[in-house]
Amino acid sequence: MLAVPLLLAGCEGPLSILDPQGPAAAQIAVLWWAMLTGAGLLTVMVMALVWLGFRRDGPRQPSERFWIHGMGLAFTMTILAALVGGGLWVGERLQPRPGPQVHRVEAIASQWQWRFRQPGPDGGWIETTDRLHIPAATPVDVVITSQDVIHSFWVPRLAGKMDALPGRHNVLRIKADAPGLYHGTSAEFSGRGYAGMRFEVLAYPPDDPPTLTDEGDE
Repeated sequence: MLAVPLLLAGCEGPLSILDPQGPAAAQIAVLWWAMLTGAGLLTVMVMALVWLGFRRDGPRQPSERFWIHGMGLAFTMTILAALVGGGLWVGERLQPRPGPQVHRVEAIASQWQWRFRQPGPDGGWIETTDRLHIPAATPVDVVITSQDVIHSFWVPRLAGKMDALPGRHNVLRIKADAPGLYHGTSAEFSGRGYAGMRFEVLAYPPDDPPTLTDEGDE
């Protein structure tokens, strides 16, 4: 019981995957809970087997066939197959697909900061540092790359992780359900300044976009 508050403390916060604020993050959270449930069921089975192994008296022990075929193979493979199938299904749904209202931005990583480029109202490109501006309730494709080593773009409450690789452009779709400020970080160790390689995603109301300049905010 004393450990319960400590465990629940990890379920919220600016970098918690268990407090999703976007459709992609919500699907990842469901998959996480499914994996936790499956792992819990397997743990219960193993602990029951250990208990039976140390029990010296009582009713007749279940047969080896029950534990090997029924629990060890059928039960375990059913859970693992369900988890793998669920993971493939969620992964396929997270793939970015073209659409008429998809917003597109660029995320460029370097030691140890993030630069974001997106189209401005006059058709030119606007660049900001360590803060990405996106319209809320709108799918956004983030084109991610790196100028030096491998980094990883991650906004836990909006979507999963995507590596930033030198010479390659990976696309991650994110979407914020509501306006707000969401925290992101690099999820790949990249050197001595890695711990401070944080950034923010500001989701603004679609009908009230901010006025951006190359220096950053409005």
